[in-house]
Amino acid sequence: MAKIPFLCFHLLALLCFILVSVFPPSLSLNVETQALIQFKSKLKDPHGVLDSWKESADSPCGFSGITCDSVTGRVTEISFDNKSLSGEISSSISALQSLTVLSLPFNVLSGKLPLELSNCSNLKVLNVTGNAMVGSVPDLSALKNLEIFDLSINYFTGRFPRWVVNLTQLVSLSIGDNVYDEAEIPESIGNLKNLTYLFLAHCNLRGRIPESISELRELGTLDICRNKISGEFPRSIRKLQKLWKIELYANNLTGELPAELGNLTLLQEFDISSNQMYGKLPEEIGNLKNLTVFQCFKNNFSGEFPSGFGDMRKLFAFSIYGNRFSGPFPENLGRYTALTDVDISENQFSGSFPKYLCEKRKLLNLLALSNNFSGEVPNSYADCKTIQRLRISDNHLSGKIPDGLWALPNVGMLDFGDNDFTGGISPLIGLSTSLSQLVLQNNRFSGELPSELGRLTNLERLILTNNNFSGKIPSALGALRQLSSLHLEENALTGSIPNEMGDCARIVDLNLARNSLSGNIPRSLSLLSSLNALNLSGNKLTGSIPDNLMKLKLSSIDLSENQLSGSVPLDFLRMGGDGAFAGNEGLCLDQSTKMLMNSKLTACPAIQKQKGGFKDKLVLFCIIAVALAAFLAGLLLVSYKNFKLSADMENGEKEVSSKWKLASFHHIDIDAEQICNLEEDNLIGSGGTGKVYRLDLKKNAGTVAVKQLWKGDGVKVFAAEMEILGKIRHRNILKLYACLLKGGSSFLVLEYMPNGNLFQALHKRVKEGKPELDWFRRYKIALGAAKGIAYLHHDCSPPIIHRDIKSSNILLDEDYEPKIADFGVAKIAENSPKVSDYSCFAGTHGYIAPG
Repeated sequence: MAKIPFLCFHLLALLCFILVSVFPPSLSLNVETQALIQFKSKLKDPHGVLDSWKESADSPCGFSGITCDSVTGRVTEISFDNKSLSGEISSSISALQSLTVLSLPFNVLSGKLPLELSNCSNLKVLNVTGNAMVGSVPDLSALKNLEIFDLSINYFTGRFPRWVVNLTQLVSLSIGDNVYDEAEIPESIGNLKNLTYLFLAHCNLRGRIPESISELRELGTLDICRNKISGEFPRSIRKLQKLWKIELYANNLTGELPAELGNLTLLQEFDISSNQMYGKLPEEIGNLKNLTVFQCFKNNFSGEFPSGFGDMRKLFAFSIYGNRFSGPFPENLGRYTALTDVDISENQFSGSFPKYLCEKRKLLNLLALSNNFSGEVPNSYADCKTIQRLRISDNHLSGKIPDGLWALPNVGMLDFGDNDFTGGISPLIGLSTSLSQLVLQNNRFSGELPSELGRLTNLERLILTNNNFSGKIPSALGALRQLSSLHLEENALTGSIPNEMGDCARIVDLNLARNSLSGNIPRSLSLLSSLNALNLSGNKLTGSIPDNLMKLKLSSIDLSENQLSGSVPLDFLRMGGDGAFAGNEGLCLDQSTKMLMNSKLTACPAIQKQKGGFKDKLVLFCIIAVALAAFLAGLLLVSYKNFKLSADMENGEKEVSSKWKLASFHHIDIDAEQICNLEEDNLIGSGGTGKVYRLDLKKNAGTVAVKQLWKGDGVKVFAAEMEILGKIRHRNILKLYACLLKGGSSFLVLEYMPNGNLFQALHKRVKEGKPELDWFRRYKIALGAAKGIAYLHHDCSPPIIHRDIKSSNILLDEDYEPKIADFGVAKIAENSPKVSDYSCFAGTHGYIAPG
């Protein structure tokens, strides 16, 4: 019997030998090495962060980004944050049975998330945020140990991953900023009792916030912004006593804010902006003493604002614009807290302007336009040296601006427009060297313009319209090389236009109308190569129109009501019509121009030359001219009887009529019958809204493009383009000469672009296979298109949103100057006094977009 234990011992030893021989300890490590090498093979690594990953390595524990268990040597963590890795995540990763962390945020990963990840049962952290991953999210509900799950900021599609409610160990859930199918928040979201962070923003959610969300008692951050969430703000949210951040902006929430919100004493950041909420804010919100960010802009709240905000000590970002708050503003707001960003615009606040908003000298942006504040601007703002944007326009403020407000070294925009301010611009304005926009329109400012304005070398817009400024235009303004818009109209300025204005090379819009300026139009204005609109009307200017101004590619000109003399250039007459030159008794037209344009301006007297036979030739010419005029008059009379031309055409008119109806926006001789009889040989394009033809007008009146719109929706396109293009003028916007309508047929007569569109030019090759557009032309086109879009967004009032900017809608003239075209789906933005200055800093607290 003693031999039996001895025999068992030998058998056990033999078994161990066999196991060690066949399955050495390094086997599992080799499997993990091979899995990681396979993982690497699916990736592109521009910075070489995976160079240490070699198949010959004894262990993967020396690989960069890899962490191993100190006892078993198995891989427990793969971590690469923002390393520019691209490619796909290999399914080979499922071989890493001890993996607890897979963290690959902010790379350029694409492809699908592998289902095989569900085999990594020990996984606690799965983070692929900020990549470009696609496809449906696979069911990973087997990962019962998962604590941090972050798929946000990708391109995942398909069904919303409702199965996440089964991952009951989750502490952080971030699956927002994807493009799932429309879905509702699962009612069983309340199962995630350990959740402290919930990010479901911008992922196509609809419906109400489920009541079960009140079961998430550990929740600190609730972010469901930029969805289609509806219903009322949940009162049960009062149970979430650990909440410090609520982001519900840009949804469809309605109703009033519940008073129970005041129970969330730890709340620091609150954003309910861009919803449809209404009513008075409960006074209890003023008890949230830990608030740092409060935003409820673009709702329909009303009544007085809670006075408790005046006692807050931590608030720094405060935006409530676009509501109907009324009454006095909380007097002490800002007195005890270092505010940085304040926007209270577009409300109905009244009484004195709040004086403590810059009490702690930290304020960067103050926007209070479009309210009913009255009285003077408090002197306290004269010491607000940190401020970068100050807009208090469209109120009832009066008195003089404190001197210190003219001398703010960091201010980029000063907007005091549409008030009742008096006094002058202080010479201290020269100290505001960061200033890019100075807007003082529609006040009672007076005195001379200080030469110190010339020190504002960053100034882009100077708007002084409708004040009582007097004296001469300072020649120092010529130093403003960044200036794009200068409006000095409707003042009492005298003297001549400084020659130095020709140095403002970037100016686009120059308006000096309705002053008492005298002297000649400076020839130096021809140097303003970017000039788009020139208005010198209503002055006392003399002399002729400088011939070198013809070099400019203007879209709008007005020289009316002056004392100018000499001939009017044909191109200027086409651009502005008779009205742009009326009230100048000395201006006239060449005989040929007058005949061509059918203008009411007087004809220039013929020049008498002392040469034999000239009088006979002149008589003969006159006879021919009179006969030709009589013939044209008869032709016009016949045309009038056949075609009733009307300039007052209703948008989208569908009434069937046998007569032409015409609306003209530029002076050009148009034969309706010629427009109607287009030849297919002249077809130059066809698109979703109609066909485009090239047409050479009769009488050498030039070449135009004619768009014949499809029937049906074509009428809507016709109305949209006529409404928008008929009103705007810019060198980078396609000109609309006229619109014609007859029965169901609609035509747009447009500026002809001989170099086609940008799409064609980008794909076209010229000699030796070289592209048509070199880099200089591409830069010129990009810059011109940007100027056109900027004009639509920032200089049109109200702004115009094109909504279909693409290469085929950017046309190129003979000099490759770009013109934005096809406004068939464009929209005129909501008419807001703020125009482009919406100060939404949702999601990036304290930020206000530059205007």
